[in-house]
Amino acid sequence: MSGGTIDIDEFEDADPDEFEERTDTERIVQFLDDHDDRAWKAATVADRLELETDAVSAILSRLKERGLVRHKRPYWAITDDEERLQSAYQLHRHHETADDQYGTERLEKLRTDEMEQVQ
Repeated sequence: MSGGTIDIDEFEDADPDEFEERTDTERIVQFLDDHDDRAWKAATVADRLELETDAVSAILSRLKERGLVRHKRPYWAITDDEERLQSAYQLHRHHETADDQYGTERLEKLRTDEMEQVQ
């Protein structure tokens, strides 16, 4: 079958938001979190998620800088700091909600006005 279809049983059994488009970063974090009992090579993560290896490597490096993944060459794993990971998930959801509610342009204006008031 083509990539544009799924089995009807998979459709029926899915959560309502399961097929919502996610960013590559979200997909990588979710993958590593779902498979937290293993460490993965970037190429394997890329293959599993059908992404480019270079893109996955770049994203993993940024996630490492934020303390959300661990790295021991050549393997990557989700952080073992559950509190940090939960905080990142919550912050991400707050940003999505604000973006949905106000729109990106409106948020930028709000942030600028707030910064001017503080100065």
